Amino acid sequence: MKKLLALLIALLMVLPVSGLLEETSGPKGDPAAREAFIEGMLATAKEQYDKANGRAMPAASSGDIYVCKNFTVYMFRKNRDKFRMAEYPDVKLVIPDNLPREESKPYVYGAAWKDIPASEGNPFYAAATFRYDKGKSEKENRELAREFLKQVQRGDYFQMAAKYYYGVGAHSLVFTRDYDPENDSVTWTDSNMKGKKINGVRHGYIQWDAVKKIDWFVDAFCRKNYGATIYRLRDDIIFNASE
Repeated sequence: MKKLLALLIALLMVLPVSGLLEETSGPKGDPAAREAFIEGMLATAKEQYDKANGRAMPAASSGDIYVCKNFTVYMFRKNRDKFRMAEYPDVKLVIPDNLPREESKPYVYGAAWKDIPASEGNPFYAAATFRYDKGKSEKENRELAREFLKQVQRGDYFQMAAKYYYGVGAHSLVFTRDYDPENDSVTWTDSNMKGKKINGVRHGYIQWDAVKKIDWFVDAFCRKNYGATIYRLRDDIIFNASE
């Protein structure tokens, strides 16, 4: 018994060291580069918001940058060439398209992106996911959805399938601040959540630092067959040496 106890103590003493070695192995990122990437994307959104000056912008065709997903992709692509991933420094950064409708089943389209590996240029990972669980009560699902949203950080990309005041379907946005526990709210930038038709053509409004209580979002995506995902930049972002 004494020998077994001594062995267990020895193992406990080794485990933290092993974990630390595992965490610190591999290429390291540059926190300043990661922050600059986020700053650049948010500055791009603010620039477009100021340019629109309160006007609704064209958001009808696949080429319009003011369609919700296109807007967040535009934020990314305007800034990506300055950055790389330390693990894959020679690979150009890409942002995944939404997961196709057929591949989204049994959930509705819009809750997730295609699963593109980092080795192919995707610098994001799913930091948190929520999918409505029919095996749980509505109350339990809502609590899980609330805890999910409390993980929001500045610069996170958000993809949801939702039904809300302004529409039904997929929507993309980027959070401009961390979750605010004092006010139980989140803050974001996006395009085409709100919109209108001008001469029969859909136009969308750009929002900057829009704020809602997290229950507003919970009401939108916490529904049967619906869900949402928080995508976050990897920690190993570095400056592109060739830029």
